[in-house]
Amino acid sequence: MRPRSVSAVPVLFAFLFLPTPTQLQSGPAPVDVQIVGRVTDASTGRPLPSVQVTIVSLNAGALTGPAGRYSIVLPGDGLLGREVTLDAVLIGYATERRTVTLSAATTAVDLALTPTAIAVREIIATPTAAEADRALWSGAMPQVLLRGRGARQVLPGRYNPDFNTESYALIAENPFLAVGPNPLSTFSIDVDRASFANVRRFINEGRRPPVDAVRIEELVNYFPYADPAPTGEHPFSVTTEVSRAPWQPLHHLVRIGIKGREVDVADLPASNLVFLLDVSGSMSSPDKLPLLKRAFGMLVENLRPRDRVAIVVYAGAAGLVLPSTPGSDKDDIMDALARLEAGGSTAGGAGIRLAYDVARHNHIPGGNNRVILATDGDFNVGASSDAEMVRLIEEKREQGTFLTVLGFGTGNLKDSRMEQLADHGNGNFAYIDSPLEARKVLVSEMGGTLLAIAKDVKLQVEFNPTRVRAYRLIGYENRLLANEDFADDTKDAGELGAGHSVTALYEVVPVGVESPVEVRGVDSLRYRSPEPAPTASATDEIFFLKLRYKDPDGTESRLVEHVARTADLTGTPSTELRFAAAVAGFGMLLRNSEHAGSFTLADVSTLAREAVGDDPSGYRAAFVGLVDRARSLELLALRPGG
Repeated sequence: MRPRSVSAVPVLFAFLFLPTPTQLQSGPAPVDVQIVGRVTDASTGRPLPSVQVTIVSLNAGALTGPAGRYSIVLPGDGLLGREVTLDAVLIGYATERRTVTLSAATTAVDLALTPTAIAVREIIATPTAAEADRALWSGAMPQVLLRGRGARQVLPGRYNPDFNTESYALIAENPFLAVGPNPLSTFSIDVDRASFANVRRFINEGRRPPVDAVRIEELVNYFPYADPAPTGEHPFSVTTEVSRAPWQPLHHLVRIGIKGREVDVADLPASNLVFLLDVSGSMSSPDKLPLLKRAFGMLVENLRPRDRVAIVVYAGAAGLVLPSTPGSDKDDIMDALARLEAGGSTAGGAGIRLAYDVARHNHIPGGNNRVILATDGDFNVGASSDAEMVRLIEEKREQGTFLTVLGFGTGNLKDSRMEQLADHGNGNFAYIDSPLEARKVLVSEMGGTLLAIAKDVKLQVEFNPTRVRAYRLIGYENRLLANEDFADDTKDAGELGAGHSVTALYEVVPVGVESPVEVRGVDSLRYRSPEPAPTASATDEIFFLKLRYKDPDGTESRLVEHVARTADLTGTPSTELRFAAAVAGFGMLLRNSEHAGSFTLADVSTLAREAVGDDPSGYRAAFVGLVDRARSLELLALRPGG
């Protein structure tokens, strides 16, 4: 669902002052009194949307529209000549207070707000029409939600936990392609892990995940693999292996493994981090904001004195609640986190802009400059179109500020949008479903999460038509690139973090095998011979791998080449290949893949159990337990998403 744009008409949230019975019986009709005006930034003069202008004594007010304009209508009699006080509040600005006399039916009051850092406890947040439209509340809509010193929360309704607006991008499974007309396969690496944690969340709830929530490459890459560490000039190693595909013994399974260079946390460059935290009303449940605060607390505990953290929040508006603070001042950072409360609508677009501005002002040359966005992804107020935010994120990426996205909670998770933002921001996307996952992402894998050792990493595989008849890339459907993009340094691709493992799997049909699968080809060509070059049959090469990447601050790519030969075809696959195959098979079953054949969850469990290997963190053993839980629940018999 596309985000609902803010109307130019201000939103009123209270009308009191109803006429009395006496007024209804005699005298002239009550005169409506209107206060109109425009709110601007005192330092720049630009209009400010989403400012909350209130007359506290009358319990009336309005939000400014995109042009900074507001209108408060006060129905009733006896107001002319009365003196009232207006408060204008926006997170990140000092409250502006103005006392005026209502001397006419329409009184114009323009206001200018001075930028400042204010505490999140001073937020005033109001429910919006968008919240009502999405039926987030059952019963009466809350009239006003106040959070401030001495204020209390007023919620005449209650949150409806069964309402679900989660969204996932459509994934069309890669088909088998004939090598003759399609010798090249080109794609971007993917180090995201969000899909696995999200799939686990569904299974632990006793539900089968939606098909499009299952991104097989993210399931496979959730786990580390024991590939050799890099030793040469490049910041990663490349490993290839070929064996039989467990779900189709007539086919071969190719694993391409990339292992990033490990970097000790103590040796990481200084970090300039901006936590961009969603504190809107949809974040109020225990698996959202409370878990978010605990997760970021883990990261804060591991910061060094040379690291810096700022905190930007967004709800009905966006504001700076903690200026850039040294990592040694952990008490101040933790106190700012502890004070966060959820309430109001979601000005995601404004929050991202402010976070990038804060990051720019505190830029560390040669450091890790990064915005970490934590949200359920429900952007619904302000200029927050996908295209606009993507352009902003790409612009800041080129200026050296990367974006990491962390998803929280259930019910309105916007997985598709968050993945897109992270991809365009030279960052990664993770889903936090528990404190253990938070520790994995923000502590155990802190280097990979926060430090990119290579960017715009692309792979291109050329299959030898005398050895391979057809192939399909397992997963990576939304990472495919045109073959021409491989050598085009202007095309964005994935980033590799310190210590990250990346695995790509191909299922290939060898030449001479009568496979039952449908192979997609093209009609015969008039000007091109379908016969392979003579040199192709004279070599033992199965495929030729080319990899391009840029240094984190580089603009020109470097090329790495690797050849897989028939000698790489092993009768007994390695532990790493067997475990990766088990995870991929699990994903295929959850996606109802036509290529899974007669493979079952029992086969997945057996294959994974025998390939647990060295498992110091227990991730692989936990995967076996997850598969067994899916078996006991007869998960595959359930409707996806149910």
